[in-house]
Amino acid sequence: MSYKQTILITGGTISLGYHVALNLARQYPDYQVILSSRTDKEHAADKINQALGQKNVSFLPLDLSSTSNIRHYAKNYSSLGYPPIAILLLNAGLQFPDEMRKNDEGYELTFAINHLGHALLFHLLTPHLFPKCRVVVTSSGTHDPAQKTGVPDAKYTTASELAHPTPETAQNEGRQRYSTSKLCNVLFTYAVSRRLKAQGSQITINAFDPGLMPGTGLAREYSPVLKFLWFRVLPRFLPVLRFLLKTENIHTAVESGASLAWVASGKEMEGKTGCFFEGRRERESSEVSYEVGKQDDLWEWTVRTTCSEGEEYLNLKV
Repeated sequence: MSYKQTILITGGTISLGYHVALNLARQYPDYQVILSSRTDKEHAADKINQALGQKNVSFLPLDLSSTSNIRHYAKNYSSLGYPPIAILLLNAGLQFPDEMRKNDEGYELTFAINHLGHALLFHLLTPHLFPKCRVVVTSSGTHDPAQKTGVPDAKYTTASELAHPTPETAQNEGRQRYSTSKLCNVLFTYAVSRRLKAQGSQITINAFDPGLMPGTGLAREYSPVLKFLWFRVLPRFLPVLRFLLKTENIHTAVESGASLAWVASGKEMEGKTGCFFEGRRERESSEVSYEVGKQDDLWEWTVRTTCSEGEEYLNLKV
């Protein structure tokens, strides 16, 4: 079958990513839907195809912690002849609650996966983007101290320092590195959106907060006790959690998957860019996320890091 366009989802094999993939594959049976993560142990692509009686979902392995793997992925992707990407969901994410980790290239691992890997992938896929491509970056309410999520407050210093922490900041709690990486997602979304609009591009990019989702794969690096609580106990008590934490922004992966699908494809979203969504509700992000200086610092470091000599990021000037 010849497909009209492509939908590409990072981290699309489990939890939020799986359910948004299921929603979009159902909605667009004539689109190629690609799930990309390190592995597909649960055979998510096959399960979605079987559930829908379709054949439009496939899996391509991608390791966002490795820039060399991302470049290999992009080169392979280019050779496969897929139609233009109409929806790009930069969704995958991890947190490491214990000591600081680095990838093989020396970048702090949370920042490498949650920001740098996606930024490089976005850059390399530029030639394949549909002129009206919709890009959605999965962030988190944890980026905003005003939300009082219980996660240590995000703290943006410089992109260079986040990529290569000093001996002092290397001692920061892993959850704080996670919330800061989610702030980077928002800063980067706004930086890219401003530049796309200035160039007259019709590509849109927005940030999405799925809310707290007990039972999802985000906690797979936790201790056995915390894993038990996260996967087995908390999912049974969502109404209690909403009451105790005084927020409605606690959902199942099914609910948040449907919301992310709406942000990515809803008719109401046409032309909307540079926005932050909590589920389907547009809202203000954190105060610091609107600081242009921090947006530009992250943008400029990212461009220098991801672009080879002579390249321009998204065909845009720094």
